[in-house]
Amino acid sequence: MSERVHIAVALDGAGWHPAAWRESTARPAALTTAAYWRDLVQTADAAGIVFATLEDALSLGGRSYEPDAETRRDRVRGRLDAVLLASYLAPLTTRIGLVPTVTTTHTEPFHLATGLQTLDHASHGRAGARIVAGAFPAERANFGRRTDGPAGFPADGVDDDGAWEAAFREAGEVVDVIRRLADSWEEDAIIRDVETGRFLDRDRVHNAEFEGEFFSVTGASIVPRSPQGEPLITALAHQSIPYRFAAAHADLVFITPADAAAAAGIIAEVRAASDLVRTDPEPLQVFADLLVLVDDSDEHAQAAWARLEQRAPLTTDARVLVGTAERVVAAIGELAAAGVDGVRLRPARLPADLDAIAGQVVPRAAAAGILAADPTNDADPRTLRERLGLPVRASRYARQEVSA
Repeated sequence: MSERVHIAVALDGAGWHPAAWRESTARPAALTTAAYWRDLVQTADAAGIVFATLEDALSLGGRSYEPDAETRRDRVRGRLDAVLLASYLAPLTTRIGLVPTVTTTHTEPFHLATGLQTLDHASHGRAGARIVAGAFPAERANFGRRTDGPAGFPADGVDDDGAWEAAFREAGEVVDVIRRLADSWEEDAIIRDVETGRFLDRDRVHNAEFEGEFFSVTGASIVPRSPQGEPLITALAHQSIPYRFAAAHADLVFITPADAAAAAGIIAEVRAASDLVRTDPEPLQVFADLLVLVDDSDEHAQAAWARLEQRAPLTTDARVLVGTAERVVAAIGELAAAGVDGVRLRPARLPADLDAIAGQVVPRAAAAGILAADPTNDADPRTLRERLGLPVRASRYARQEVSA
């Protein structure tokens, strides 16, 4: 395990605190403008942050079991589609990975696959996806095709909840289809031979031929093979079933430890799950989430946090860190020593805390020697998988031909 880590960011609306939109530094009138997201992601890109996740949901109230989530007036409501937003941001950025949130319930896996492949082309190999399993009741109501599904997280976890088990089985099938469709075109399938009139070698385009518990997909993707081969697959996991899902299907998992000691315990559980179910030769990467509010002194940070909490208290299972950039870097160092591969910072306020992460946290982490070496630059941007030390995947069909 390395003691050098990558830093990623998670971007959501005006920030992860529900009252962030009321701060003087916020831009609430710009939240659904292209310029707002361009400014945020370009700030992260210039700082060398490895990737940004973009939050999304399929209902007005977001992924919430609050009974008044759809009607309350004191929360940011309205958002841009994360995959489409990422595709817009792709040509406006140079190095940063773009990882939109995608929900596996309701959304057709063929559409998800082609959208992510298109994003990988548009970004020259910087596409990923944060897979969200299951759907909240309001999301199911918006689609009207299902009445069954998870009713909420059980207090003692999801290990014995049939609805959640089914949701994660379905999510696993979706990821399988995304990977199969990404592989369906081999690298040299397009010939473009004007003299013979052959644009495509059809023998190098393969049908997915997937038949699962929840759906089937027969044909090949409509999108030719993209620079990364397959997009980076990520998932947020809090409990055993999500840990096993990530171990079986993801390249990278986000965890929410209370501290470095808890991180070490979760990593052990994730590794144990990987030993049981993982077939990928590459180990599952583990990123710890930290929700941060950064200011020039601990006193100023605490005062800002108290103001936010007075307006709308935050509920989260992520660790909250309020203080200076030095305090955040110290926490990152502790997590690095515990064995995580990276840290995903959730800015409490946007753009204020992202500016502090880019301008203060990242440089201090680099100076402290805990930031992973970045092999990329503007002239040689590399793919997201390469920046994380993961191989660009070859098509499974090409591997079969070689082995034969």
